[in-house]
Amino acid sequence: MIALIVCHFVLAACARPLVRRLGRRAFVVLALPPAAATAWAATEWSTAAAGRAVTWTWEWIPAYDVSLGLRLDALAELMVLLAAGVGTLVLLYCASYFTDDSPQLASFAGNLLAFAGAMLALVLADDLITLYVFWELTTVFSYLLIGHGSERKQNRRSALQALVVTTLGGLAMLVGFLILGQAAGTYQISAIVADPPEATLAVSVAVVLVLCGALSKSAIWPFSLWLPNAMAAPTPVSAYLHAAAMVKAGVYLVARLAPAFADVPVWRPVVLVLGAATMLLGGWRALRLNDLKLVLAYGTVSQLGFLIVLAGAGTRDAALAAAAMILGHALFKAALFLVIGIVDHATGTRDLRRLSGVGRALPHVTTVAVLAAASMAALPPLLGFAAKEAAFHALQHGDTSDRWVLAVTVVGSVLTVAYTLRFVWGAFFRKPGVADTSVRRVSAAFLAPPALLAVAGLVLGPGVAWTDRLFAAYADTFPAPAHPYHLALWHGFGTALLLSVLAWAGGALLFAGRTTVTRVSRRIAWPTADSVFGHLLLGLERFALQVTGFVQRGSLSVYLATTLLVMLAGQLAVLITDRPWEGAVAPRVWDTPLQGAVAVLTCAAALLCLTVSRRMKAVVLAGLTGYGAALLFVVQGAPDLALTQFCVETVSMIVFVLVLRRMPVHFQESVSSWRRAVRVPVALGAAATLGVVVWVSGAARTAEPAGAAMVEEVAHHGLKDVVATILVDLRAWDTMGESAVLAAAAIGVTSLIYLHRRSEGPMTREELHGATAWTLTGRRLTGLPQGDDTAPERDWLAAGSTLAPEHRSVVFEVVGRLVFHPILVLSLYLLFCAENMPGGGFVGGLVAGLAFITRYLAGGRFELAEAAPLQPGLFTGLGLFLSTGVALLGLLEGTVLHAWTYKGHLPLFGDYHLATPVVFDFGVYLLVLGVVLDIVRALGAKVDRQIERAAGALAPAPGTGAGGTAR
Repeated sequence: MIALIVCHFVLAACARPLVRRLGRRAFVVLALPPAAATAWAATEWSTAAAGRAVTWTWEWIPAYDVSLGLRLDALAELMVLLAAGVGTLVLLYCASYFTDDSPQLASFAGNLLAFAGAMLALVLADDLITLYVFWELTTVFSYLLIGHGSERKQNRRSALQALVVTTLGGLAMLVGFLILGQAAGTYQISAIVADPPEATLAVSVAVVLVLCGALSKSAIWPFSLWLPNAMAAPTPVSAYLHAAAMVKAGVYLVARLAPAFADVPVWRPVVLVLGAATMLLGGWRALRLNDLKLVLAYGTVSQLGFLIVLAGAGTRDAALAAAAMILGHALFKAALFLVIGIVDHATGTRDLRRLSGVGRALPHVTTVAVLAAASMAALPPLLGFAAKEAAFHALQHGDTSDRWVLAVTVVGSVLTVAYTLRFVWGAFFRKPGVADTSVRRVSAAFLAPPALLAVAGLVLGPGVAWTDRLFAAYADTFPAPAHPYHLALWHGFGTALLLSVLAWAGGALLFAGRTTVTRVSRRIAWPTADSVFGHLLLGLERFALQVTGFVQRGSLSVYLATTLLVMLAGQLAVLITDRPWEGAVAPRVWDTPLQGAVAVLTCAAALLCLTVSRRMKAVVLAGLTGYGAALLFVVQGAPDLALTQFCVETVSMIVFVLVLRRMPVHFQESVSSWRRAVRVPVALGAAATLGVVVWVSGAARTAEPAGAAMVEEVAHHGLKDVVATILVDLRAWDTMGESAVLAAAAIGVTSLIYLHRRSEGPMTREELHGATAWTLTGRRLTGLPQGDDTAPERDWLAAGSTLAPEHRSVVFEVVGRLVFHPILVLSLYLLFCAENMPGGGFVGGLVAGLAFITRYLAGGRFELAEAAPLQPGLFTGLGLFLSTGVALLGLLEGTVLHAWTYKGHLPLFGDYHLATPVVFDFGVYLLVLGVVLDIVRALGAKVDRQIERAAGALAPAPGTGAGGTAR
């Protein structure tokens, strides 16, 4: 089973080269996977008909009972034959429908085959979550198929409409699945149906949510608005998705869950009422339309309502009739849609008012259409008649609500006969006053797929008893009646046959009075579904604008205050409700008085931020709070955290300073006294609440701390540094994810700085010497008077001479030169000593970044380019590559991030051991270094260039005075 599904997606991915090489003949190759699935399903007919099932399961995450399960039983057998069999014929039909130069043919072919694979997996899924995944895949592929020919606005709008409606229903269904899975204790569909959970309120809500997804997929009112507009798609899409496959998914889900939940009180009212209403509304609308595809589209909506009624009625005979009707509907409706495509190709129109005499010009096409239409009108001896007889019998012998539904079904059958006659008359008959339509020849290969479907309906009418054993295997999952019904073409004269005769006669009368019916129908017509959808979207957009305008005021202080107030209210509510201090050990004020002293100083620095008006002072005070937190880590005995906090705070301070160069010295926002009176209590209250929550949480611990177990586990591996071991070994997967997030965030932030593509590459020697010479001789940046031959100072840095003299600091340059390499060595030491001492890749990368920041602050952007000639993205990418490579290398042992250790001996160095976590940590080191360099280049070097350009534009012309200087 899984191999067949995978083949669909693999060959779909190869559709582009196949179409490029074979043209439209590639559809013949693409039809092989669904053809193989059809053949496989045919070989399993006897197994499914005997009530047995073919299963396949893959335990994905056994510890959490997460698995991928597939199951072929009687109902799945029917759906596989339809999804794969009709899919094969539709793909073969496409080889004649399209031409070699049809636009976007490759993407269409791949999407159609991928949809067939998703549909096959959907009907085979034996797990609610697996079913939902492929359910949404069919939604995505249907969106792409309906939107084929996206240059037309109608296609884009129709695709979006189908996506919105079915996705909203699917999301509701997912919630229902989760509730059902939790209530049943399993997500396996067969287990839930065999032993359904008790019908509680939660289960009733779940059933309604699941029905929302099923009804929206099958276009049941009020979700039926998307299906008629989906006719903008090419005809093969309409024949497959909207007649045989996708819209049947909702019917299939109702039929699958009905044995377990038909007795839930909300099930039958929803299914019967909405299904019956859809049958009437769709059939009535089909009587006044002139586009052949729209006539069949609304006819499909009508019959989907009928199918939902039968599938959800909850009785054995209704389920048997539903299975027969699902098969019959797929055969005749797919055939009729394919015939429409042939008529459209042969005549160039689908407007029944312009078609005349097509039946005489295309007799073979007409014969196929009449056979399929006769089955749709339930005329004997076709399959549609046998299925309709079974439906009438099942509803007739049901309870009172079933008999009411039977009356509605008879009226719906009258409408079905009427629009079937309208379709055949409009497409093929000669009309008075309309000239015969010119017709092109139709090839046998073009007609073969709909002919096979129509003939299948003709053969399975007298041979419907062949299917009885398979369909009964599904129907017998319901309680057995006293006299079970069996499928047969003829059951003698009875009520069911009388109701069929009434439906034929009533349909014929409606067709005879079609002019009056059309006029009345248009006078009492409801607003079109497209208009309703448009007004809903417009209203939603206006509401969103109103909400956005109300909550998005553009004030950061308002946003922050709102966030703090919500947090404050939530924490206070939890504290008041749970009262965690009751029965808990009284929290200690501090472990040592030094902690209290550091905390007081840190809080004082934070409070002083409220009193300053200069940005730089505020940054310094905010930095002091970070250093205070690092001191608390030191006092508490957490050197790893303290070292990391110091480095992070230092880099953050420098970044703040680089940004503040382009901002005013003072805060420009004027805060009134009453606003300050509001803001200060909110800030203090949020801080106090958060502090109390953390304080109380520490005292409310009831379990033993995990620290001792972690120390023991780390020591078992011959290591000492618990924190580093946790980050790069025990929780390496989290570390890798956090590293990727860090890289993405840095790229996003720095990209906001660059308004154009990054063109500032490594500084070449020629550019560096040119910049130095220009600085010494041009006099514009240096400010030296013309003709001054003062000898330049000694260059301690590679690009130190590029700075203006008043911006140079010899002491800083000397210090920068002396400490650069020792800092880099220290960073490597912190990297490699992390197994037994404080350190690690993250803090090592930060320390290395500080070395380059020192070079930049001492020598400017040219010095940074000389010190780091490679692009920061190289370090970031290489770091991610190393970390991910080490993680995937563990798959050789069957486990992601499996660690290896290599031990050996080196002369002079002695014994050593090298472990894959060290390589992983080295990747983190490179990634952090790349992030720091990227930020410095964006917020430092890039801003420097802007300042230089501004200074150059404002500098006086030569000879008028000293030029301004700027780094």
